[in-house]
Amino acid sequence: MALASVLRAELAEFSPNFPKNFPKNFPKNFPEDFPDDSEGIPEILRDPPGPPRVLAAPPWGFEAEPEGPGLQILHGTTTLAFKTPHGVTVAVDSRATAGSYIASQSVRKVLPIGGRMLGTMAGGAADCAFWQRLVARQCRVQELRNKEPVSVAAASKLLANLVYQYKGLGLSLGTMLCGWDKRGPGLYYVDSEGQRVAGAAFAVGSGSSYAYGVLDRGLAAAARSEEAACELARRAIAQAAHRDAYSGGCVRVMHVGPEGWREVSHDDIAELQDKYLD
Repeated sequence: MALASVLRAELAEFSPNFPKNFPKNFPKNFPEDFPDDSEGIPEILRDPPGPPRVLAAPPWGFEAEPEGPGLQILHGTTTLAFKTPHGVTVAVDSRATAGSYIASQSVRKVLPIGGRMLGTMAGGAADCAFWQRLVARQCRVQELRNKEPVSVAAASKLLANLVYQYKGLGLSLGTMLCGWDKRGPGLYYVDSEGQRVAGAAFAVGSGSSYAYGVLDRGLAAAARSEEAACELARRAIAQAAHRDAYSGGCVRVMHVGPEGWREVSHDDIAELQDKYLD
């Protein structure tokens, strides 16, 4: 009854027609236990008439997604990673685009997940950064609890489970988790639909088809040494950026091995194209 008294006093200020005689059978667990009929319920607490609430229509020039609200976001990039006996080699470009507009030429598209694990960014920059940092935090908590680093397979499964809950709601994410654990080098691809695939080599982004052509030709030779693997990664990104207008900037090459991850090189794509295309 104390809650009923408080509600009566507050609602009286907003509703001049509020009934003076408050119902005696007012439910204790307000508003979950309200009766189905509207008799005795103040007008201010009733559901508004008309159709149920829906999201506003998208702006002109955009179409809503068929499975959920959102806008069609244009983006482009080229990222790749492949496994060798020495570890996992990762290479990314640094261009960020908003449609046909180049927003930045210096985006860091590799995020650390742990001491021996990296994640790449392809898709919406905010989505990739948020979810990978969330996974990094969860992996750190598990590492402190279990006194050992989280495996690449476990981290990728965690990310896939997290983003699958928001399937069809407008997320844009295509990432590769690359690392080294007690099983050796690990490489997984995870996207915003909850898809999770293990593999020996992946290329993600608008320039991925061009990068695959270079990777398929040189993967066998790249297994000989770490230097050969890094050179192949640089060439693949440079060739892809030459054909793909949404890729460019610089080529950042990373390597993940038993000792952890490290940055191998950071080269301007224009200089690499002069080197490889001559």
